[in-house]
Formats: sequence, C-alpha cells, structure tokens
Amino acid sequence: MSEGSHIKIQKVDDHRWRIPREGKMRTDGLVYANERMIADIRKDQSLVQVSNVAWLPGIVGNSLAMPDIHWGYGFPIGGVAAFDLDEGIISPGGVGYDIN
Repeated sequence: MSEGSHIKIQKVDDHRWRIPREGKMRTDGLVYANERMIADIRKDQSLVQVSNVAWLPGIVGNSLAMPDIHWGYGFPIGGVAAFDLDEGIISPGGVGYDIN
C-alpha cells in the first residue's frame, strides 16, 4: 500500500481533488493535479501533510497543494496556507528551512 493511499480524496473536477475535513481538521484540503499526477502524489506522505496543515490554528480557507506537491518538512513542498494574523501561526515548514 502506498504511503498516502489511506487519505480520503474526492475528485472535484479534472484538476482538483478534495481532502474532506475530518477529525481535528479545521478545513478541507484541496490538491491541484490531474489523474496521472494524483497517482504519483499518493506514493509519499504529502497528502498526509496537506491534511495536517488543515489542523493548524488560525488557518483561513483550505489547506492547498499545487501540482508540484511532494513530501516536505511539516508542510508539503508545493503546499500553501493562509493564517489569521491574531490567531494563526507562522511555520518554518511553510516558508522553508532553506530560507535564511
């Protein structure tokens, strides 16, 4: 079984996939990818990371993943999320550990 295969995803249209909110998720995940790409994306932990980002305090809107998504450090590489100024967070996983 693939690493990300246990994450539930629903096809929205030809280029978007929804990870429905469940458990402690505060919002849905939304992945931009076609059928061929989603098969490769499921091979690592990046979908789990999209789901984990949706748990974070102060998230505004969906936890997003662009077509270049792959496993990162906390956030997936290619992941995008916005956070409320007063109740949200700033995560080095979201901006990259290689940025000085």
